[in-house]
Amino acid sequence: MDGAFLAGTALFRGIQPEEIGRMLEHLGASERSYRRGEAVFLAGEAASQMGLVLSGSVNIELDDLWGNKQIFGHVTPGQVFGETYACVPGEPMLVSAVADEPAAVLFLDMQRLLAGCPSLWESHSRLIRNLVGIFAQKNLTLSQRMMHTSSKSIRGRLLSYLSMEAERQGSRRFEIPYNRQQLADYLSLDRSALSRELGNMKRDGLLDYRKNYFVLKETLRHD
Repeated sequence: MDGAFLAGTALFRGIQPEEIGRMLEHLGASERSYRRGEAVFLAGEAASQMGLVLSGSVNIELDDLWGNKQIFGHVTPGQVFGETYACVPGEPMLVSAVADEPAAVLFLDMQRLLAGCPSLWESHSRLIRNLVGIFAQKNLTLSQRMMHTSSKSIRGRLLSYLSMEAERQGSRRFEIPYNRQQLADYLSLDRSALSRELGNMKRDGLLDYRKNYFVLKETLRHD
């Protein structure tokens, strides 16, 4: 396991690489690889471990009884997922975690993490603090998605999401992590309607785009 890589993640930030190896052993760490489209966690299952993406990416998805899909998150290398459910033993998951591309995932036993380890007290305490920070950040991310989808118009949802991405990346020129279908799922929109509205916004001079690369123009405005 690459201790230097893990030391740079939000979960292990502030912990020395040489300590991480001992912590992984205590936390019953295991690694597994997944093909694109393969489920890491399935809705309805209970999780006792949380995952940390080592390579590739994982989408957090919800499918209803009619086959409609919503994407609640896109997890990239260094980020974790499943931690909320792993904190509540036996609680069925309401969402699935699916590899968006070939991915490698590190699994950590949540109950061991919460129980602590006297021989690694300082590092373990730091790990718990880091995990609390991750919970807080994910709550903010969920609030952002609720804000993006609060508009009744397709254009309003797109402008909300794209403008926030521009601010986050510090440029009117940026890439987003979603393809068209994934963006439609994230914003709870029909893909055809989303693509049509993007074309209208380009025609109106609000933006330009090519695949997942966007340029927001100075004339950006809401409907």
